Amino acid sequence: MSTPTRIQNSVEAYLANDDSPDISNPIHSTEFAAQFGFPGALVGGVTVWGWATDTILEALGEHWLENGWAEFSFRQPTFPGDLLLIEATLQEDGNNNIWDVTFTNQQNVTCVTGKVGIGQADWYTDLERPSLDNVVEPVKIPLILENAAIGGDWTPMRVNFDTDLADDIASVKQHSENSIFYGPDALAHPAWTAGWAEQLLRHNFLVPSSMHTRSQVQHLRKINVDTTITGGARLIKAYEQKAHHFANFDVLLQDESMNDIAQLRHWTIFKIATTEEREKLGIPSPASL
Repeated sequence: MSTPTRIQNSVEAYLANDDSPDISNPIHSTEFAAQFGFPGALVGGVTVWGWATDTILEALGEHWLENGWAEFSFRQPTFPGDLLLIEATLQEDGNNNIWDVTFTNQQNVTCVTGKVGIGQADWYTDLERPSLDNVVEPVKIPLILENAAIGGDWTPMRVNFDTDLADDIASVKQHSENSIFYGPDALAHPAWTAGWAEQLLRHNFLVPSSMHTRSQVQHLRKINVDTTITGGARLIKAYEQKAHHFANFDVLLQDESMNDIAQLRHWTIFKIATTEEREKLGIPSPASL
């Protein structure tokens, strides 16, 4: 049997807790998103990317969860009800370890572009390693360009990955039907791994709302149930672009034995431009990041 060179799956976009009054990031609520000119609540980036998991595992196998990488960017927002075609295509250079991944919506607009592969990514050695010492409750302050400490390490966070958390991620947030993410031997869904970056942002700072725009993720070990994960971050860059304020930071995740679990580089808008700020720069559409 020949190895497939193109794999397709589809999903109807949804929000697990749309318009919930206790939502941690209100850009995922209809009323708040409308204040910035969006036609509906935005689906979170790691949720959207997580929908590619079955496609990626079909292309690369479960080994990708412990020795694989991903890089992806969000070109356009995804809204609940969007019909997404998820496609993985083997690169034409004959490298059987690298696949291009795209998400295309019902209007034939490409929402997400990315690549995945086995082994260490070319950019892996560029990632910086924040300190994971001093796991305490941080004193949160607003994150603004003027106080962004470039090169500074953030206060780490510690979480026990148990069966309840595994089930919540796989069933409620991802609607996954893959058995490897359920039960006493469950593995952590890769959307949870990628989601550590935004969690650490909110663990350290008062951020009214944010928009995840890009990620690089290097998986180094599978995360099994009853593993305690400690994660920390280091701010690489903070800057303004198209009136948005961006943070670019690196994340390190380790288990209780201090084994590296994953490393990430993450880009997010921590101050979303208002319609007035965009209009001053001649940027009419909030969809352009």
